[in-house]
Amino acid sequence: MKNRIDRRQMLRGAALAGGGLAVSTWFPAWAQTVSAGIVRPLPTLSGNDITLRIARMALVLDGRKSNAIGINGTVPAPLLRLREGQTVRLNVVNDLDEDSSIHWHGLLVPPQFDGVPGVSFPGIKPRSSFLYEFPLRQNGTYWYHSHSGLQEQLGHYGPIVIDPAGPDPVQYDREHVLVLADHSRISPQEIFRRMKVDPGHFNLQRQTLAGLLSGRDQKLKDRLDWGRMRMDPTDVLDVTGAAYTYVVNGHGPRDNWTGLFKLGERVRLRVINASAMTNFNVRIPGLPLTIVQADGQNVHPVEVEEFQIGVAETYDAIVTPAEDQAYTIVAEAVDRSGMARATLAPRPGMAGEVPPLRKRPIATMKDMGMDMSNMSGMDHGSMQGMDHKAMAGMGHGSMKMRDFSNAPLVRKGPGVQTISPMPMDRTGEPGQGLEDAGHKVLVYKDLMALDRNPDVRAPSRSIDIHLTGNMERFMWSFDGEKMSDKHEPIPFAEGERVRVNLINDTMMSHPIHIHGHFFELVTGHGDHAPRKHTVLVQPGGKVTWDFTADAVGDWAFHCHLLYHMEAGMMRIVSVRPKGEAA
Repeated sequence: MKNRIDRRQMLRGAALAGGGLAVSTWFPAWAQTVSAGIVRPLPTLSGNDITLRIARMALVLDGRKSNAIGINGTVPAPLLRLREGQTVRLNVVNDLDEDSSIHWHGLLVPPQFDGVPGVSFPGIKPRSSFLYEFPLRQNGTYWYHSHSGLQEQLGHYGPIVIDPAGPDPVQYDREHVLVLADHSRISPQEIFRRMKVDPGHFNLQRQTLAGLLSGRDQKLKDRLDWGRMRMDPTDVLDVTGAAYTYVVNGHGPRDNWTGLFKLGERVRLRVINASAMTNFNVRIPGLPLTIVQADGQNVHPVEVEEFQIGVAETYDAIVTPAEDQAYTIVAEAVDRSGMARATLAPRPGMAGEVPPLRKRPIATMKDMGMDMSNMSGMDHGSMQGMDHKAMAGMGHGSMKMRDFSNAPLVRKGPGVQTISPMPMDRTGEPGQGLEDAGHKVLVYKDLMALDRNPDVRAPSRSIDIHLTGNMERFMWSFDGEKMSDKHEPIPFAEGERVRVNLINDTMMSHPIHIHGHFFELVTGHGDHAPRKHTVLVQPGGKVTWDFTADAVGDWAFHCHLLYHMEAGMMRIVSVRPKGEAA
């Protein structure tokens, strides 16, 4: 039967997908016997006055208990169902014995209610409360989470849906909110400590002799080149399925969270990536997805088979199941070390086939900012004598690489391992591991705003911001400077239009988020450029966006990989009132 899981087939696929991993008696949770399916909507709160209580709790995933921080006794926190135009008052009670906070991710709120301790407010002291109050100036899919310590990693996050004041341009018969996350029984403090000691601690998918001999991994020559540069091409995610259970709506893969549908219905899936460190590749085998919204902003519908969602991004998709069968929602970690799994079904208790994990991606020279296809007369052999120190100093000499003479100073030091010699715009690419997916995968250049952008002025100036790091030491920064360096904020004048170039000098993808603003991706769509608050910058890549500094105040600007932010990849953006000296 199509809707039955052939367990032997799944286990065989799981073993094959493990590549160089040793075969053991342990198999991924998603490959084990599943429950009958959980059909349970998220707890929902609405109205103008809402109380949220932060407290420690136990979370049970796939039958295993772990420590968590929840809100009103749930992980994820309750869905906040609100309406554009209302003024909402959110009384947040902190029952922890440490400071806490809530940031309203993607919402345009006054800076004192943005929820970032040390930037816009002092935080919420233990056993005390704080009243957030602000008007809702937008609609769409958003979320909320802690900005204190390592609390978000423990489950301190929840979804927000703001219904439009007028008719919704997206027509649907039913909806499901899908909050993707990663959760570990290892404390976040211990995870961070282990990565500082050994950044590759959780990477159990390193290349093996068997992979070399079979041709599955890099060729010997390429592997030697990478070894000389002391780079690991399998280092795609810092924390992997070795530590994480991948979660949908607070349920592990074996729990099989299930959302129901009726044949022929247009089902809206509001997908939120609330994970700490995991970018996901999302697909529903046998069911096309029509993307209708990105980061809460409506876009022209785009039909795809799969999309990559960076940490802190949201995508809304319409699906129309036409068969009386169960469909598996697959959210595969980009390094293929595990997956979150849920089900769409016409009846409770059904389960679709769970595909095996696909082959893990291997980083290429393009991921180091060296597109070999564009380097005239150069082959891989010329790289053999290079190490990471040489890479950091590469300029515009005999290799005809990018000229840094007019670029902002990137502070060199132990925190800057490499500078991308030839960063390129990768917004037309589907993301690591999806280049040969064999079906249509969403790319940023597919996104086109449904409505004309609110500000279509040309930028008056342009700035470069480098995403920098040292993977060997687990050090992360912007322009070689960590948040703890106590540098000056990045200044903007109220109302000015600025072009920002994000240049990824590292070999990892970084989801970059700015508070208090939306920006327009420069992808060739003119005055219908897609508007976002978070963008995933591919390794060795470059993303350009324009934005209007229209919210006076100090705002956080950071990588949303939480341990990268904790390690220093965060700055403050300061929008100063008109007439104030720069």
